[in-house]
Amino acid sequence: MTSDFHVNMNEYLPLRDVVFNTLRQAILRGELRPGERLMEIALSNRLGVSRTPVREAIRMLELEGLVIMIPRKGAQVAQITEQDMTDVLEVRLGLEELAVRFACERITDEEIEKLGEAVQEFEKSITNADLSALAEADVKFHEIIYHATHNQRLVQIINNIREQMYRYRIEYLKDVESRKGLLKEHYAIWAALKNRDKDNAVKYICTHIVNQQEAIRRSLDGSE
Repeated sequence: MTSDFHVNMNEYLPLRDVVFNTLRQAILRGELRPGERLMEIALSNRLGVSRTPVREAIRMLELEGLVIMIPRKGAQVAQITEQDMTDVLEVRLGLEELAVRFACERITDEEIEKLGEAVQEFEKSITNADLSALAEADVKFHEIIYHATHNQRLVQIINNIREQMYRYRIEYLKDVESRKGLLKEHYAIWAALKNRDKDNAVKYICTHIVNQQEAIRRSLDGSE
């Protein structure tokens, strides 16, 4: 394994949960690749823990569907399937559309300014080889919209699937051409929100998510 991840100790969590969170983030961020085998000994040595919390964490990841057990081979990172992608992005599409509807009515001038800065930050990161940094810039843009709804329940619901979305976000950001399209869409969404143009805001956010779905589908087709 050449990926660069390490365990972040938390005195309030059992070691099993700390290892689980570490491996979960590594999978969602693409540091542990789909199909990569999870060797207990290698992981325990890498993370500086015994094999027991690693074994328990792998079982927890299996329950989440992020890890699968292969007979006579052991645990490996689950592949990203088209059905999984469709399920997650269908939910995201509905939540994003709702968010921009509320944001159009409630966004403040300060939040509009922050959103514009987030678009520019994403533009600066577009040629960045660091996919995690680019993904964080994309996340920041969308989070400003979520918080501009001033609806904490909606923000909470979106956060519940945020990490599942992260895995797919990394996939479509791999393609440089897709990044350019995303940038144009970010600018269009920002302009619509700035003008309180609900119809176009909904139109652009829906196009944004559908285009991501198509980009990920092409990525999956190319990897087969």
